[in-house]
Amino acid sequence: MADDARRGRSRTLSVRSIGGIPSTWRPAVEAAGLVVLVLASAATAPPGRVPLDLAGSLLLVTAAAVVSVRRRAPILVLAVTTGCLLIYQVRGYPGVVAALPVLVALYATVQAGRRRSAAVAVSVILVGGFIGERTVAAGGEAASDAFQRWFLLIGWLVASCVAAELSRQRRRHLDLAEQRAIDAERTREEAARRRADEERLRIARELHDSLTHCISIINVQAGVAVHLSRKHGQPVPEALVIIQKASQEAMRELRATLNVLRAAGDSPGASLDRLDDLVHDLQATGLAITVTVTGRLRELPTPVDRAAFRIIQEALTNVTRHAGPATAVVGLRYHEHELVIQVDDDGHGHAGAEVVPGVGLTGMRERVTALGGSLDIGSGEGRGFSVRATLPLAVAA
Repeated sequence: MADDARRGRSRTLSVRSIGGIPSTWRPAVEAAGLVVLVLASAATAPPGRVPLDLAGSLLLVTAAAVVSVRRRAPILVLAVTTGCLLIYQVRGYPGVVAALPVLVALYATVQAGRRRSAAVAVSVILVGGFIGERTVAAGGEAASDAFQRWFLLIGWLVASCVAAELSRQRRRHLDLAEQRAIDAERTREEAARRRADEERLRIARELHDSLTHCISIINVQAGVAVHLSRKHGQPVPEALVIIQKASQEAMRELRATLNVLRAAGDSPGASLDRLDDLVHDLQATGLAITVTVTGRLRELPTPVDRAAFRIIQEALTNVTRHAGPATAVVGLRYHEHELVIQVDDDGHGHAGAEVVPGVGLTGMRERVTALGGSLDIGSGEGRGFSVRATLPLAVAA
């Protein structure tokens, strides 16, 4: 369905790039940039109680590196970065740069909907950091100064959580708006489909009330005439037999078409499997027809099979109506990716005259266009008329 196609639009990160960097590398690049940032910030920060050593550097690198998997394991990343921050600050290393990875981890955690975990982490940092630093400092620093420093740090952490929540709510609002738009479009499509169904049923009723009645009268009258001729021992005119048979066939096709109109689709009788019957019926009217088939025969997609039969049927019908005494040649050429249909006659219906498409030729062109093919119609070589249709085989059945 249309809405499923929209929901299924490609969001694969591997085929996208941001700033010239493949998106599959983006987390690693972000983590590497954060590692450089925290190390540079720690190296240029005011001196702490303990100078930055290998252990402090490892804490910063670990906290920054695990950020690369924050979208897949936000809780784990938050736990690791929180632990690194507490150890770094309690030890008294320079600056508060270890808080940067925690800010990123909190943002990812809240966006994932784990607000309680974020609140627990902030509380642990505030209480554990203040108590731990006071214990290590052994009273060398006023308790109010330590609390103020940690409280300010907590302010930045809370701000990160608030920003993540705002972003999460905005994204949720956009998703709801998109879903509402999809639902509205689906409703419009369903309404249009319902109107089309109603119109199709109306057409079916009109066809039944008009054409069925007329064709039935033709069939009955022809049948009565044949019966009376045989009853009185008179020869039955060939044209009368053809009329009776053609009206019976028209009744069958009309009933099939009406059933299809009620169920949506095309007439099940339209198939190249019936080509021999079509040719036989038309030959009974006096039209000489030759059928040639070249290429490897195969099962055709249903739309192509139907369209091919209808094109040949319309072309031969036009020959019987307009060409006068004539012979017709029907050619079917099966190629690897297309079917070529050609119907030529040597009559005089359109020789040297401009072709004015009627309902039949217009319908023929519409069928070909709907399948993405091509249609050429016009006067034949010297005289007669020629129809050439090319139908691609790669169409949905």
